[in-house]
Amino acid sequence: MSPHTSPRHVIDPAGGCPHALNARLRAEGAVAEVVLPGGVPGAVVLGHEALKEFLAHPDVAKDARHFPALHDGTIPADWPLRVFANAQGMHTADDADHRRLRSLVGNAFTARQVERLRPRVQDLADGLLDDLAAAAAGSADGVADLRTHFALPLPMSVICELLGVDPEHRGRLHHLSNTVIISTDTTPAEVMAAVRELVELIATIAAARRAAPGEDLTSALIAARDEDGDRLSEAELIGTMRLMLVAGHETTLNLISNAVRALCTHRDQLALVMDGKATWSDVVDETLRWDGPVSWFPFRYPTRDLTVAGTLVPQGTPVLAGYTAAGRDPSFHGPDADRFDLTRPTAARNLSFGHGAHYCVGAPLARLEATIALERLFTRFPGLDLAVPEAALPHQRSFIGNSVEALPVRLA
Repeated sequence: MSPHTSPRHVIDPAGGCPHALNARLRAEGAVAEVVLPGGVPGAVVLGHEALKEFLAHPDVAKDARHFPALHDGTIPADWPLRVFANAQGMHTADDADHRRLRSLVGNAFTARQVERLRPRVQDLADGLLDDLAAAAAGSADGVADLRTHFALPLPMSVICELLGVDPEHRGRLHHLSNTVIISTDTTPAEVMAAVRELVELIATIAAARRAAPGEDLTSALIAARDEDGDRLSEAELIGTMRLMLVAGHETTLNLISNAVRALCTHRDQLALVMDGKATWSDVVDETLRWDGPVSWFPFRYPTRDLTVAGTLVPQGTPVLAGYTAAGRDPSFHGPDADRFDLTRPTAARNLSFGHGAHYCVGAPLARLEATIALERLFTRFPGLDLAVPEAALPHQRSFIGNSVEALPVRLA
């Protein structure tokens, strides 16, 4: 890379709240050199405009064949972040392969198709709020964990229903996906074991749908594969299902959790919504910008030496997308970018769902789930508040996921 005055930042696998680190690195430039866990050199794009350009750049790829160090013996076989590079699916495909894989699931996530899910999401949310109220009433101190009883089971139930996953698998799916994708401080052996079990479990789910097809996305993917064996390989089927299951609940879980934290600690902003001066969609947009569910996400690779915001990023460098950093970039969002403000005119232009060809296919569903969850939650429990000071909430042990591990609340 180009000469720099400060040493590379060594990423802590345990992560933590990213915002202070983002501000420090962003002050030195829109692109930072980093050392990934395992001593692997890489980079992170931190500035809004730089990230927007990088995400849509024609000379940036997602296929790990453009990451030479992964294949030439430089990086050990048990490197924990291989799980991101080696996964097969639309999120690691380029060009025609990417378009082919995306087309197989895209129709299920159009705005029109997602809107048809609204009554079901509302019913699920109302039932889970009953469970949340029961959990709070049954505890000695009137406290319940909102992540456990509401923010997790809502998106998990929706994506599992869409994919035809039987309820008994859902708890294990979340545990495994959290180990593989979110908890970046786990050991290589733990990650590899979790990957194997997750793949086996998804194969079991696919086998059940192959034996008894239904009106679900997994059955549709299997039918597409069986109609034309070249259209979807078994690895692509498993990879696509894994992407849908993991991304379909982990990010929305964090989005709902972060929005609730933000509103509880900014009661004036909550009052704007309750008084009809802002919308729940505004809350979702500003949360995505101010405290997005994904912090630094792997990987993209320049297919040639590339200059991004004045910094040379050599061909084949594994690059992280710094979503939380871009969300608080003062050069785009203004000098008060660190302030949670539902009236901010640039909030809807956040990059938390990506940009360009790989823009999150599930974004309409995540928005629907989050807006319904927040509206139902605060309409039923307008006095809901955190049960502990926000600073005492344990942050996810991850540099990829950005939220807290638990969200204890009192309902009134």
